Amino acid sequence: MRLSPGAARRIAIAAQGLARPRPGHAVTTRDLIRVLETVGLVQIDSVNVLARSHYLPFFSRLGPYDPALLDRMRDRAPRRMVEYWAHEASLLPPSTWPLMEHPRMRRAEDGSWGGIQRVQREHPELVAAVLDEVASGPPRTARQLEAALGHERGPKGEHWGWNWSLVKNALEHLFWAGRISSAGRTSQFERRYAGLGRVAPPEQRERWLDRDAWPDPDAAYDELARIAVRAMGVADAADVADYFRTRRDRTEPALQRLVAAGELLPVEVDGWPRPAVLDPAARRPRRVQARALLSPFDSLVWYRPRVERIFGFRYRIEIYTPAEQRVHGYYVLPFLLGEELVGRIDLKADRSAGALRVQQVTWEPGRGGRSDAAELDAELHQLATFLTLPTVTPRPPTP
Repeated sequence: MRLSPGAARRIAIAAQGLARPRPGHAVTTRDLIRVLETVGLVQIDSVNVLARSHYLPFFSRLGPYDPALLDRMRDRAPRRMVEYWAHEASLLPPSTWPLMEHPRMRRAEDGSWGGIQRVQREHPELVAAVLDEVASGPPRTARQLEAALGHERGPKGEHWGWNWSLVKNALEHLFWAGRISSAGRTSQFERRYAGLGRVAPPEQRERWLDRDAWPDPDAAYDELARIAVRAMGVADAADVADYFRTRRDRTEPALQRLVAAGELLPVEVDGWPRPAVLDPAARRPRRVQARALLSPFDSLVWYRPRVERIFGFRYRIEIYTPAEQRVHGYYVLPFLLGEELVGRIDLKADRSAGALRVQQVTWEPGRGGRSDAAELDAELHQLATFLTLPTVTPRPPTP
């Protein structure tokens, strides 16, 4: 089967839930669950210049909603989403969590960061004590657990976020290894660590706690590939491996097994350098009328080679670029209109002034006319409503 680039692009947008009309009613928990099931997982990031990034993919697909609904799905029983290292730190359905055993949990001592690898080797007694403390008490932050165990943080280093105590390293090791989980986040974005039995929803509790019942490696990789392809519609092996950050040497055989079983269809997309697979159930719209501002960490755009291949849109985050070297701005959201990414919008939530500030607008060549500007204006006002900011203060578009 062959697909044109336009057909592949429309399939990808529709698979991400961005071609659906936004609900004409107040957004409910059911609507949020549908988005999570559609995209498979939502990336977390701590940058808060506009909003915590995990709130934005739901806004992009549903319009304004009450973020407290999303917080309850993560923080209160029965949880409808849980946190784990999937595509970076992510929120995912509880049923997906055990699938990460082979790709991630078993690599806590050789595939994670240095500090959380060393703590198990050098301080196994501390790791055991931290596990006992978490399992025996209520959900707590690292600071609260440090206090409970009598450990103090070392002197603050030069690099923010990395002056972790041994207790914090032990917690992150146990979290990575799937021995403990997160019961949510505080308003300061601190993770609240908890035992697995406290986090797993009732229908998943037995599955979470009995590791012998978890899928074998091939079955886990197969299911992660199914989820990823369903969320992308059409994808090559690199796209699929990036979705859950799985190894290519395990992802490619999984795709081959799914194709051999008839669960996925092999396709060639004109202009793509590598063969791809198609979800047979994917919608194949002839036309897409989407409109969305996308978080830099939205699953439609988080894998930059795919974005460039599908949309011809070269996108980079410039958060860590010195200000004088930035081209498009600090926190830049791609603007999806119709079936194209037509611009880049640098935004900031100025909460003290009650304003959504449009720092910079950069249109793609040939875009940015009156119709595009009107659509962007409408979307900005929807975003301001979602963020409860009374005004939008735009700056002139960048030529």
